[in-house]
Amino acid sequence: MASTQVLKYTPEDSSFSAQALPIPCGVLNPSPPPSAVWPPLDFGLGALACCGACVFTNPLEVVKTRLQLQGELRARGSYQRHYRGVLQALWVVGRSDGLRGLQKGLSVGLMYQGLMNGVRLGSYSYCEAAGITAVDGGSLVSGAVAGALGAFIASPAYLVKTHLQAQTVQTIAVGHQHNHQGVSNAFATIYRREGVIGLWRGVNGAVPRVMVGSAAQLATFSSAKEWVSRSQWFSPNSWLIALISSMVSGVAVTIAMTPFDVISTRLYNQPVDELHRGRLYHGFSDCLLKVCQAEGPLGLYKGMGPVFIRLGPHTVLSMLFWDMLREWTYQEKPGKGKTD
Repeated sequence: MASTQVLKYTPEDSSFSAQALPIPCGVLNPSPPPSAVWPPLDFGLGALACCGACVFTNPLEVVKTRLQLQGELRARGSYQRHYRGVLQALWVVGRSDGLRGLQKGLSVGLMYQGLMNGVRLGSYSYCEAAGITAVDGGSLVSGAVAGALGAFIASPAYLVKTHLQAQTVQTIAVGHQHNHQGVSNAFATIYRREGVIGLWRGVNGAVPRVMVGSAAQLATFSSAKEWVSRSQWFSPNSWLIALISSMVSGVAVTIAMTPFDVISTRLYNQPVDELHRGRLYHGFSDCLLKVCQAEGPLGLYKGMGPVFIRLGPHTVLSMLFWDMLREWTYQEKPGKGKTD
């Protein structure tokens, strides 16, 4: 990770602390960004940035969910393939569900992004401030822990998002159809049927998924950005540095996270019995074994295409928005200007 600075607060800066926590270096700019953003506000900025990115990438999330549920626990070639690739799947969804179908689960998806990434990016910022990311392996551990915390807190939103994005007309339906009438109805139905614990069903798949993805993304993106910057292929402030870094990070994250993503989607979407137990899987390891036995090891990489295509734009957009929001927040403070 690039180095950070610790700046002193003046009394009027904040009553939160006598010393400002450093903020991670700008994604698009190799020089340190503003370092006087109030830490709790940084949580909100990270959440807002990722919500902005979600609006653009949610259609790929819908397609990814459908591809991962297609042919669930069935051998290859023994089921009808409604979705055959990213572009074809987008066309099928748009044709059958309309343009609104491509944004299914957007509202609860924004809720998930806000909760998960606000906690994840904010926690990682604290780890950077404490110097944890500067030690060997610190960036990887910090990303994993921050991701696990965010995934646990936001798990109910991801559960409902998965249910809604899987729902469609019978002719192209895949996986179990929960038939919720909307976001509030989904939360209420799950709560009435399974209680509070039911809202966290599937979290045992979500936590390792986000831990692996967050650790790989934050560690490889930072390392790739520093490597591209040192190579001096582009001007120091070029947006191409972030683009190339995000694509390098996207490859690493896709390879590492897709199996966990498939398992997480299956655990979230499975139906439950009268005792509120999953009808298809008993947990993470049981799902892993059943998918490998029924669909082969490649079954764990279903939906890999949209996962990769989504990661690059989502990483660039979320990190770009985060950087811009922090710049704007700092410049709006009276009597303050950008520091070098």
